[in-house]
Amino acid sequence: MEEKRNGPLQGSRLLVIGLVAVIIVLGLAIVVLAIGQAGTMETADQRVNALAGSNDECVVCHERTTPGIVQQYGVSTMAAAEVSCRQCHEVARDYPGAVEHEGAFVLQSPTTAQCATCHETEVAQFNQSRHGLPAYIAYAGAQDLPPDHLALYESIPEGTFNPDRSRNDIYHLEGPDVTRFTCEVCHDIGKPAEDGSVGQCQKCHLRHEFSLEQVRKPETCNACHIGPDHPQYEIYVESPHGIAYATNSEHWNWDAEPGTLTVEDFPAPTCAVCHISGFGGTGTTHDVGDRLTWYLFAPVSERRPAWQDNQTRMQTVCGECHNDDYIDEFYEDGDLLVAAVNDWVLESREIIKPLQENGLMTDEPFDQPIDFTFFDLWHHWGRTTKFGAWMQGPDYSQWHGAYEVLRELAELQAIVDEELEAAGIEP
Repeated sequence: MEEKRNGPLQGSRLLVIGLVAVIIVLGLAIVVLAIGQAGTMETADQRVNALAGSNDECVVCHERTTPGIVQQYGVSTMAAAEVSCRQCHEVARDYPGAVEHEGAFVLQSPTTAQCATCHETEVAQFNQSRHGLPAYIAYAGAQDLPPDHLALYESIPEGTFNPDRSRNDIYHLEGPDVTRFTCEVCHDIGKPAEDGSVGQCQKCHLRHEFSLEQVRKPETCNACHIGPDHPQYEIYVESPHGIAYATNSEHWNWDAEPGTLTVEDFPAPTCAVCHISGFGGTGTTHDVGDRLTWYLFAPVSERRPAWQDNQTRMQTVCGECHNDDYIDEFYEDGDLLVAAVNDWVLESREIIKPLQENGLMTDEPFDQPIDFTFFDLWHHWGRTTKFGAWMQGPDYSQWHGAYEVLRELAELQAIVDEELEAAGIEP
């Protein structure tokens, strides 16, 4: 009888003990998680501020007037390397573009001449790139360049290859009240400064933190490489590389030392890994065309000078993850697509030729609806077809690319036939 009475009581005790054990384990888990999160937050918030407690006049004053800038620069690697505000901003009284400021003369925005003091190689590479003078000339034209800048431009691969200049016509058609917020915002990355140096490094390296993580992330390129004529960021997002970035990049080593990147740091590439970063056996460059095979931006694409060397450098990056057979086949297929798009653009030129030969198209740019249709065909859809293929974005190659080219070809033919019939000429 005693044993029977104790049975339920003993079971109740075991149940209570079990519940207490579960509560203790859950409590310990919550404590460990909280400690881990606190440690992570503490690490993120405890970046060393090299300007903390500084008595420098620039720092003391700007801590009152622009504290955000001081905070950003304080945690930068440049501040940690003891690069002062004066070394970038302060110049002689007669320096081009200098303004008087608190008893000194400064550049409100340092030029690449200042950057070259420490980053000479990077600036030299930039000056040979698509981001240099060719970006600026794409809207402003080369007619007003001084001799030294013209010589520099003509030494750049994009300077020796002169594609259709109709984009300049759009710039002039829109006028400065508009282009201040449109063309110039992106293309001024290659604008000459008053001191003769070229470019604006801060278009990519956002002031004043100059973070490696920021400049390596594809969102940085998204500032300009987006939209119907060069949707590289949008293509990247839908590509296998972009999917890997979107789903796993919190584990990537964004602060890895430049020139040392491997697949352990970046299991999939970003824009910077493919086009700029030292990755595997390929060295770092600030010439964004250094690994490209084609002038994909042109109406009819041609191969770049020394394209074989460029291809080797890019394929070395690809080879960190992909085998040779895959890479070779991909390049062969990409070349065939470029040729196909070239043929479509050449066909569009043949379609409008009867209007030109019969004086039914004016020489003025963008004064007839057909001008816009013809321009869109190569500048928006033809380029997007090519970019989408090489960056593995099938939706952009197809529905934002090839399909639109074919639609524009049909539209061009209809416009031409209608104009010829209206003029009493047999289509």
